Amino acid sequence: MANPDRLPVDLIGAPTDVGAGSRGSSMGPEALRVAGILETLRGQGLLVTDTGNVSGPANPWQPPQDGHRHLPEVVAWNQAVHDAMFNSLSAGHTPILMGGDHCLGIGSISAVARHCRAVGKKLRVLWLDAHTDFNTRALTPTGNIHGMPVAVLCGYGPAELTGMGGTTPATTPAVFRQIGIRSVDEGEKRLVRESGMEVFDMRYIDEMGMRQTMEAALSGMDDNTHLHVSFDVDFLDASIAPGVATSIRGGPTYREAQLCMEMIADTALLASLDVMELNPALDVRNGTAEVALDLVESLFGKSTLMR
Repeated sequence: MANPDRLPVDLIGAPTDVGAGSRGSSMGPEALRVAGILETLRGQGLLVTDTGNVSGPANPWQPPQDGHRHLPEVVAWNQAVHDAMFNSLSAGHTPILMGGDHCLGIGSISAVARHCRAVGKKLRVLWLDAHTDFNTRALTPTGNIHGMPVAVLCGYGPAELTGMGGTTPATTPAVFRQIGIRSVDEGEKRLVRESGMEVFDMRYIDEMGMRQTMEAALSGMDDNTHLHVSFDVDFLDASIAPGVATSIRGGPTYREAQLCMEMIADTALLASLDVMELNPALDVRNGTAEVALDLVESLFGKSTLMR
C-alpha cells in the first residue's frame, strides 16, 4: 500500500545513446524495467507511475563537428528530458530519469535547477560517477557529449544546451559534489581545479572512508534543499557492474555504494534522480541492472533494520 506522506514517483525513460561513444545505453530504461524497478519501488510504499519513454531522433553515428558529436540530436533529446522532468516536478512528484547516456543530465538538471528557482529552494547535486564529465569542445579527446554535461550545466558549451533551463548557466560548480571520481582527462583536470567544484575522488574515499566522504558531501543541507542524485552506473567498480561502456576499475564496492545510498536516504531530502549509462549489451544476465536497482531501492529507504 502506498504511503500518502511520500510524494508520487514518476519513471521517465530516455532510450538514447546519442551522446556516447558506444552503442547500447539506449536499452538501459528497458533493462531497469525488466529488473523490476516499478514493482520494487511500489514495494517501498511509493505511489509509482511509469510514464513511458520520451522520444527523440535516432543516433546518426557520425564523427564530431566543431568538437561536438551529434549536437542537434543531443539538444533534441535533452529538451525532451527537460520538459518531462520539469512537468513531473511542477506536479509535485519525484521524477526518476532512466537513461540513456549521461549527456541527458543536461536536460534533467537544467529542469531541476529551473524548478528550484521557481519554488525558492537551494539545489544540491550529488554526481556519482567515475568521471567528472567536465570536458569542453576544446578539451574533449572524443567529442562525445556524455563527457561534458557538468561543464555545460556550469556554462561551458553551446548556447542551445547551456541555456536550456531558461538561464545561463543553469547551475554553478558550487551545487555539485562529485563522488567516486577516478578517470579525468588531462585538459579537464585544470578546468575542474579552476572551477572550485568539490570532488571526492577514489583516493579521498580510500583515505577517509565512505562514511566521512558522504558526511562531507551532504553537509550544509536543510529542509529547503532539493537534493538531486545523478547516478552513473560506472560509479561502481567494474567487477560488480560490467554493463557499462566506460567501466573503470577501482570504484566503490557494493557495500560502499550501499552505505552511500543509505546515507542519502537518511537525509529524507532526495527529490529527483537520474540512473544513467546502463548498457545491457555489455552486461551479463541483466546483473548490472539488478545491482543498480538494489542501490536505487536503498536510496528510497530500504535498510536492514528500522532506523
